[in-house]
Amino acid sequence: MAKEKLTIFAIGCHPDDIEFTMAGTMLALGQRGHTLHYMTIANGSWGSQTLRRAELIRTRRQESIDASKVLGATYHESLVDDLEVRYEHRTLMRLTAIVREVQPDIVLVQSPSDYMEDHQNAVRLAVTAAFCRCMPNAPVEPPTPAVYQDVTVYHAAPHGGRDAMRKVVRSERYVDISDVLESKCKALACHVSQDSWLDATQGYSAYIESMKDNSAKIGALCGHYAYAEGWRRHNYLGFSEKEIDPLGDALADVSWLDPEYEKWLNS
Repeated sequence: MAKEKLTIFAIGCHPDDIEFTMAGTMLALGQRGHTLHYMTIANGSWGSQTLRRAELIRTRRQESIDASKVLGATYHESLVDDLEVRYEHRTLMRLTAIVREVQPDIVLVQSPSDYMEDHQNAVRLAVTAAFCRCMPNAPVEPPTPAVYQDVTVYHAAPHGGRDAMRKVVRSERYVDISDVLESKCKALACHVSQDSWLDATQGYSAYIESMKDNSAKIGALCGHYAYAEGWRRHNYLGFSEKEIDPLGDALADVSWLDPEYEKWLNS
């Protein structure tokens, strides 16, 4: 029997990654009374051409706190500087402790194949932290008791719906975010420091419009919604007793399960 109230933990890499790829789904879940948590592993320390490191970290932390409030999510502190998101023991043990504290039913992460290494390492850390939630011998930091509830990990669609080698990535489930797009834009707009930075370094000439365009591309891949976020389930082994789909159950009224996905997956 599906739980009436789920705990969702969105774990991104950098400040604003959650807003780009996951925030619409979080908002839809929040509207249905589910509990939301928000964390980026990196603190955004490299993402400016004008602000010095210490000021930038403070700025991006506050921007993330502001965005989490828009989403109605509990904010968790970042762990490392940009480009220090590595799949290594201490960061993994610190993140595992946080996962145990949150005790999520759903973990939302980025695509396992994305355009930059930091994103991919953040995914590996988050997935393994969820896996280690129930291992009492894991030396987590700080010491936190193991937890044993089922958890389902979902991977967001990569930016533009394409992986690091430009191949189109098909999602298993598409969530209609058209009705929450305005709030998703408001959350992303909290990251004021990134507008000029992304324009100068990645060609995002209009920060909010770039996000909307990305959401429209995912919607076009789906073919059912004007704006969407796409999701793929991680293998359930080690995470739940059997294969479950709590995200699909929670958002059945605003999502579409691609009936051809399993065929494509196994082709």
